[in-house]
Amino acid sequence: MPRDSLAGPILPNLMALTDAALGPVEALLDRAKEAVAARVRENGRVSGTLIEAHQTAAHGLAWLATYALSLRQMHGWAHRLDEAGTLTETDRLILQIAFGEYLAQIRGGIPMSQGEIVRPADLYLGPTDLAELTGEAVETLIAGGNTQEARSRLVELMRDSRAMLMTGTSGLDDELEMIREQFARYAREKVTPFAHDWHLKDELIPMSVIEELSDMGVFGLTIPEEHGGFGLSKASMCVVSEELSRGYIGVGSLGTRSEIAAELILAGGTDDQKARWLPGLASGEILPTAVFTEPNTGSDLGSLRTKARRDGEDWVLTGNKTWITHAARTHVMTVLARTVEGTDDYKGLSMFLAEKTPGTDETPFVDAGLSGGEIEVLGYRGMKEYTVNFDDFRVAGDNLLGGKEGEGFKQLMQTFESARIQTAARAIGVAQSALDVSIGYAEDRRQFGKPLIDFPRVSGKLAMMAVEIMVARQLSYYAAREKDAGHRCDLEAGMAKLLGARVAWACADNGLQIHGGNGFALEYQISRILCDARILNIFEGAAEIQAQVIARRVLS
Repeated sequence: MPRDSLAGPILPNLMALTDAALGPVEALLDRAKEAVAARVRENGRVSGTLIEAHQTAAHGLAWLATYALSLRQMHGWAHRLDEAGTLTETDRLILQIAFGEYLAQIRGGIPMSQGEIVRPADLYLGPTDLAELTGEAVETLIAGGNTQEARSRLVELMRDSRAMLMTGTSGLDDELEMIREQFARYAREKVTPFAHDWHLKDELIPMSVIEELSDMGVFGLTIPEEHGGFGLSKASMCVVSEELSRGYIGVGSLGTRSEIAAELILAGGTDDQKARWLPGLASGEILPTAVFTEPNTGSDLGSLRTKARRDGEDWVLTGNKTWITHAARTHVMTVLARTVEGTDDYKGLSMFLAEKTPGTDETPFVDAGLSGGEIEVLGYRGMKEYTVNFDDFRVAGDNLLGGKEGEGFKQLMQTFESARIQTAARAIGVAQSALDVSIGYAEDRRQFGKPLIDFPRVSGKLAMMAVEIMVARQLSYYAAREKDAGHRCDLEAGMAKLLGARVAWACADNGLQIHGGNGFALEYQISRILCDARILNIFEGAAEIQAQVIARRVLS
């Protein structure tokens, strides 16, 4: 296939090709929707029983829809850069490799996980349906987009620009890039040099780091100015979370606690509750923890059993919670509990702002009626995970969120968009960290007389890391823009989280492979990054739950 001599392996008329390929992808998605809907709808509505019976098809549809939106956002990203005259050779290579690879996967099989490949036949698509995914643009991109030549050239450019913050152009404005540089510098100086030691010793992140993040405004980033925050965009939250998580996911996740608590109070709190809690959350003087999950419920939050009963003006909590992040050193717990007698679903749940005394690593819980212990984990250690037991633990009557019973699940649902966008950003940071340490190792480590990075399969892994990181990044930015515009974006946020988590794990796993046996040694950072990456497919909605939610929205 002929190449533009000035562009090396870059396909001629690349932007026209990617634009032309979007229509066939979305036409195939429409065919898949029709095919799956025909099997999961009953009386004109999506049936929970039928969608479970056809779960592989439904979840495969979610992945296909995620790929379609990802490709559209990648084209939009490149188009905006092209119009601004800032589209670089690196950006073009990322674009064409992404399209070449994802189009080929759509046609041949999309990996939902390592052992689960969803193919067109799984979506009840036949040869006639696949005819939608044809045409010169699609064929050219599949044949010539993701070539060894393109991957090798991309890595060559990456090696020349190691000092830059990322591979490719973010597409964000100057203000957000200034924020990125500020937090990237902080992470390089104050987080990355110490993160591996915190992980190996299983230590809580030092309070000095939390105090510094408070001074930098991390906890009040998106809280409105009238409540003591900075009132910045969700896009800024993405940038900050990404760069801090690039240093260490535990540090990048500290802001998530405040983000969730603030969203709960902003969306469902009374004016008095907003005035009382938001300024302290924004300043970092009040550290919150989310207390939702129970031992026997997992993702099925509607069946929670922890109960709250009235006792005079106050409430008394009884029950057990688990997988509670950063529970020890916090001042307030957002607790989901059942208050409506005779209910066994989400309608009987209420949300509480339960005050507690901060504990320590040695004595995490010091209040009467409150106990628990640490859950030892593989990674994501800097805030620690705990079980929390309530034994007639008292909560002030004024701390029922919104002053209304039975609204807790609805209030929690209102936080999911921001939480999942933030988790997608953390995943991108972890993936970028894997790329950072792996390219450095591949350049320094020599085998058979030359650096590892000179071997095509090593450079190919690095190239695909960079490409998929940018795909996940642009999808998360899109979800953030939709949130900032006031649009419903649970679908986009879910897709960003779904893809970002898979990309983080793939980058960490491939990064460890590049390290070889050394990657399996605890002394190398990639061993920690692998452990940290693994949780991203589980928390804030396991990948299977996320795909289920996306499928229901797509089919509705």
